[in-house]
Amino acid sequence: MEEEASPPGLGCSKPHLEKLTLGITRILESSPGVTEVTIIEKPPAERHMISSWEQKNNCVMPEDVKNFYLMTNGFHMTWSVKLDEHIIPLGSMAINSISKLTQLTQSSMYSLPNAPTLADLEDDTHEASDDQPEKPHFDSRSVIFELDSCNGSGKVCLVYKSGKPALAEDTEIWFLDRALYWHFLTDTFTAYYRLLITHLGLPQWQYAFTSYGISPQAKQWFSMYKPITYNTNLLTEETDSFVNKLDPSKVFRSKNKIVIPKKKGPVQPAGGQKGPSGPSGPSTSSTSKSSSGSGNPIRNT
Repeated sequence: MEEEASPPGLGCSKPHLEKLTLGITRILESSPGVTEVTIIEKPPAERHMISSWEQKNNCVMPEDVKNFYLMTNGFHMTWSVKLDEHIIPLGSMAINSISKLTQLTQSSMYSLPNAPTLADLEDDTHEASDDQPEKPHFDSRSVIFELDSCNGSGKVCLVYKSGKPALAEDTEIWFLDRALYWHFLTDTFTAYYRLLITHLGLPQWQYAFTSYGISPQAKQWFSMYKPITYNTNLLTEETDSFVNKLDPSKVFRSKNKIVIPKKKGPVQPAGGQKGPSGPSGPSTSSTSKSSSGSGNPIRNT
């Protein structure tokens, strides 16, 4: 069976596609400007293909990954936006087929003699902590398979943390950015697949789970087509900051000086009041000094 692209609107007539995309097709089609929502249909993988992969790589495939491939041998869904009569490809959700679920290469990164390998770039300075699991290793301590090339912005990887022979319960999903730094995504493939769908395949969405976040350009797309995030504060916090807003009342408002209330001092004797300008002199000076320091007020406790 050859792969074929399903045009928009077929999700309702093909229940298996609706189940596979968790109903995201209808949400995208109802979004303003979205066009050409397309799913490339792939036939289910045969069980012998999974067994062959496991034997070849000496790894036991996790059950949720097996179930996914038994439903579809890979996944690819794309959508575009129409801006000023131009159609721009934007969203892309992909999972490699079994044949492309290959081990992250450890060959030379360059064609030059004695060029470094990924294992040569191994850095053990950032190990496990309370809030971050131990990162994958490029050497034999971990076995890493590429799930998605992310259109060149990084790689989403299925990572076996214990080396070969690799067990299914030792797997996690990690994101390898272009600078070859690792970022933890999820414990299971199922959890990652939900993230993939709920983030609508927006450009660079995996970077939302890094310490430096997504690019300014990607933030603009996020503001237009907000991800349907679940159980994460990485994108929901300060959502309005994705949009450039100008508040004239704040921008053009002059800085107000802090007004310090006058304290009632002791009643001065009548002899001290030699003229109307007497009391106002010190008061004016005091107020002036207080105003000059109002730029950095100190709160008394």
